[in-house]
Amino acid sequence: MATQTIFTDWKPGYAEQWGHVPLKVAHALHQSPLFTLDAIAELIDAYPRQHYSLIHMGAQGGRRFWKEGELGGLKGRDVIDWIAQGRMWLNLRSVRSVDRRYADLLDAAYEEIAVRAPGAPMFNTSMGILVSSPKAQVYYHCDLPGQALWQIHGRKRILIYPTDKPFLAPENLEDIALFGIEEDVPYHDWFDAHATVLELGPGDMAHWPLNAPHRVENHDMLNVSLTSEHWSDEIVRRHKVNLANGFLRHRFGYAPRSRALSGPGYAAKAVLQGVMRRMKWVEQKRSARRPIEFKLDAATRGGVVAFAPQGAFAPLGH
Repeated sequence: MATQTIFTDWKPGYAEQWGHVPLKVAHALHQSPLFTLDAIAELIDAYPRQHYSLIHMGAQGGRRFWKEGELGGLKGRDVIDWIAQGRMWLNLRSVRSVDRRYADLLDAAYEEIAVRAPGAPMFNTSMGILVSSPKAQVYYHCDLPGQALWQIHGRKRILIYPTDKPFLAPENLEDIALFGIEEDVPYHDWFDAHATVLELGPGDMAHWPLNAPHRVENHDMLNVSLTSEHWSDEIVRRHKVNLANGFLRHRFGYAPRSRALSGPGYAAKAVLQGVMRRMKWVEQKRSARRPIEFKLDAATRGGVVAFAPQGAFAPLGH
């Protein structure tokens, strides 16, 4: 696959639009043997605990909740079956560091992007594999690095929103950089009237402007997607400013006004964020916001079991 063309229908104008407007581009990754359900099940079997997130969320149109859990010792094929019957998604993060074959595929994709849409050099690319339930959703959120969503199996809808107020404020980016919770960005139903809506099936990739808030709704079928991330010099600088400003706001109660990416102020913030990101205060705040609250229920296909505060288990249901 790495020696073949990744993008199968790159249209005139895509290069100029890349990174500036939401785009849907055709790709061929869904044809790779690395993304059959059997191959993904084998990957899950050996996946390191520190590199996956399992999320249980509310139904579309229902009460919003977002809980993180663990696989509970189930085998990969069973995990996929449980997800197909439940309401959750599994994110296999840092795939390139776990299996070199996926790293080679990701490198080939970004090498082709660099040729087709020349721009600032992209580095520190990463890939996640998302296995998600029929009708599962990802709430309104935004990401700090450059992002793309590659559909492999199933169908979903992604809604992509503008990058300025009221859809996104600098404080939201600071909180994400500091605490690592992308889903804490405020959302209102009326935002949808201003969204770009893309319907994705196998072989479709969505790419959007940096930090654009978005949310995802699966159609009524098991879904498998890839997320890819990349950084550039400008994105790294923005991240350092977000971290430093967030630290100033939450630790010292100071509301920073500058978001400059150069000059003495930026240099001071670059030093500050380098020191503070290693502080125990930051680690404690992040851990407190992402407790592990459930595991998959081996006795009930599609079910989960909650961790009670005293260490006992209580069923959560589907």
